[in-house]
Amino acid sequence: MTMRVCIAGATGWVGKPLCIAVTEAPDLELVGAVSRSAAGQSLKNILEGAATDLRISRTVAEALQSPTDVLVDYTHANAVKSHVLTAISKGVNVVIGSSGLTGEDFTEINLAALENQVGVIAAGNFSITAVLLQHFACQAAKYLSQWEIIDYASDTKEDAPSGTARELAFRLAEVRKPEITFPVEKTVGDKESRGTNLDGSQAHSIRLPGYVISIEAIFGATDERLSIRHDAGNGTTPYIQGTLLAIRKVKAYTGLVRGLDRLMD
Repeated sequence: MTMRVCIAGATGWVGKPLCIAVTEAPDLELVGAVSRSAAGQSLKNILEGAATDLRISRTVAEALQSPTDVLVDYTHANAVKSHVLTAISKGVNVVIGSSGLTGEDFTEINLAALENQVGVIAAGNFSITAVLLQHFACQAAKYLSQWEIIDYASDTKEDAPSGTARELAFRLAEVRKPEITFPVEKTVGDKESRGTNLDGSQAHSIRLPGYVISIEAIFGATDERLSIRHDAGNGTTPYIQGTLLAIRKVKAYTGLVRGLDRLMD
């Protein structure tokens, strides 16, 4: 059965190649594309290689007037929650590739998805190496009781910590909370220099030119240290295959699933 897909952020960094990938997949059909900056234009005129004359919509609500099975959101931290809840309210499954959602946001999204009997898959990062970092970090947390997270991104990234960092902290908390030798709140000086608390893990966000997305989990023990790190380049290939996997799997779930690794055999 063909899956009908709408992509929000269709003319963005990941959205452009994702639109092409969906149109080329024999089991997927692109029925909606959302971009405020290109609204009203033909997708074929915007994306070189796009084999469709689909008209780009200004809003998710407008795009979802066409029958849709899955909304994929690669937009902006300020818009993603509204887009997701709009889709859920219409009985549309959702794949979230945007960052900026908090734990409270995910709780609200999960409740809405359960109420409307749809699936939502959210991954802080859809690349396989980021998934492996998360897997190995969770294994390390079983044996090493102290760790912190460093989140690297370009100087243009507005939200912090990244979705990748938030998801990693969430998954580590499912293993256990890290031990803290000296309480952060008793820090002498500026306690903000110790980072922010994400589900028990201290996380630090660096925003500088030269980075795309990187994430590092640093584990410490007496007289030894373990660092596990993922670095992304400028290309979008690592994210496309993971997103396509989520599109194909999301209808099998009801409620929120956080983490691409939960979909993998």
